[in-house]
Amino acid sequence: MPPPPPAPRLPLLLALLIACAASGVGCSGPRFAQLDRLRELHQRERRPAAEQADAARGLLARLLPSHPASFEFRVISTAQCGGKACFIINNHPSFDGEGTPEILILGATGVEISAGLHWYLKNYCAAHISWAKTGGAQLSSVPYPGSLPRVPAGGILIQRPVDWSYYQNAVTSSYSFAWWDWERWEKEIDWMALQGINLPLAFTGQETIWQKVFQRYNISKSDLDDFFGGPAFLSWSRMANMHGWGGPLPQTWLDDQLTLQKKILSRMYAFGMSPVLPAFSGNIPAALKLKFPSAKVTHLGNWFTVDSNPRWCCTYLLDASDPLYVEIGKLFIEEQIREYGRTSHVYNCDTFDENTPPLSDPNYISSLGAATFRAMQSGDDDAIWLMQGWLFTYDPFWEPPQMKALLHSVPVGRMIVLDLYAEVKPVWINSDQFYGVPYIWCMLHNFAADFEMYGVLDAVASGPIDARLSENSTMVGVGMSMEGIEQNPIVYDLMSEMGFHHRQVDLQYGLRHIQQEDTGNQLLDCKMLGEFCTKLYITVQMVKMTKTGM
Repeated sequence: MPPPPPAPRLPLLLALLIACAASGVGCSGPRFAQLDRLRELHQRERRPAAEQADAARGLLARLLPSHPASFEFRVISTAQCGGKACFIINNHPSFDGEGTPEILILGATGVEISAGLHWYLKNYCAAHISWAKTGGAQLSSVPYPGSLPRVPAGGILIQRPVDWSYYQNAVTSSYSFAWWDWERWEKEIDWMALQGINLPLAFTGQETIWQKVFQRYNISKSDLDDFFGGPAFLSWSRMANMHGWGGPLPQTWLDDQLTLQKKILSRMYAFGMSPVLPAFSGNIPAALKLKFPSAKVTHLGNWFTVDSNPRWCCTYLLDASDPLYVEIGKLFIEEQIREYGRTSHVYNCDTFDENTPPLSDPNYISSLGAATFRAMQSGDDDAIWLMQGWLFTYDPFWEPPQMKALLHSVPVGRMIVLDLYAEVKPVWINSDQFYGVPYIWCMLHNFAADFEMYGVLDAVASGPIDARLSENSTMVGVGMSMEGIEQNPIVYDLMSEMGFHHRQVDLQYGLRHIQQEDTGNQLLDCKMLGEFCTKLYITVQMVKMTKTGM
């Protein structure tokens, strides 16, 4: 779509401060001492600015190889952004015809630079960037080098209203990533950077780490063959829903996955992302129970298996009160840091994702949470627990006493909850903002990687803003938590933008212009067509995908 009409420009920082004051909430959002500490660590441990700019230049070369000299990228401090991460787009002051830089993009990290590039291409060059299966990068509308559109005098500053843009679901790795190689992962990480993602899950290769940990307890590979699921079912064996289904896994495959994970992490860190590693949830192989017969172990019930066959069903959960629990969790964190060489200090753990605890006593629930966090902290003193909030939506077991017990089992600020289905069933509204615990507003949208021909765009366009501006808000980020990717690009394009919007998005304006190549010679006025315009846009995108054979 063409850029919005230029408006009189205030000096960038002054305009930013006015916008923050008008919103009624400081741009910094809610403050948690431990999360302030996390921000400081991320800033201090992030890759050098030159490396992040190089990562963004590499993305440009892969995305738009015809324009290597058209853009200049620089990493700037958050102080230059007004205290928060931002990107700034300016006309390059030294532009002097084809072959010289035309557009200067500044960003707090390589992610913000990449998001700024996407913002410019989308809003000033009518480009559309999506997954290959949903149309791919449609860049034919980008003018030739030397003739790129100019931005308004004074430049464009876009600041994040919240710190984090989260990406993935604990099961996305099975529904969508199971068979990916590095070539496909490189494209996905580029897509993440263009969408402004800075907090992605990084679960690949963890089975090899678990092999190293369990070897210390004399658990053999053959013992683990019955524990690990096959490549497309690893998500559910990791979450203790079932074991062994689709296995066993060849050692060559396991080793290759660890090598792949190191490439994934290296590229994520190069952009300035903060990848989230897994943590121990209590899920153990049956062999450990045999090795330690006095250990406190619960045999979990059936989870959606066809016939409750013990070959696949009813996994074992190590009780949090057992000394082995913290010991194993500590070793798992330490082994990951040793293998990968660093960490972002954020760890995902979902002990009761579609598994109900054996006891409803709040004291018991609290002890489970405390032990889980103690295991993380024993391996990394600065650990932050990132937990999916799906259990609070899915399972009626979680009444307020149980929910409070789990959320308050760790110091406030050391846990971040993903409000996983917030666009339809927001938990933050009825839980007093997760009882004071910081959370990320997420759009789930997709279940089981089905091709979803819908999306509640109005909720996506307003929900994160309403949550952030609500009284006593504890919201610290936005996220996309779909189970499967590569479908319905308009929904994901909008949701990714919410990581940069301070006010509700006017959907009628956002959909007012549909590119001429989509609809013929006339642009459609969405104000006139109303809801039909949204439906038409999605239909047009589907037709384009059909034409390209995706």
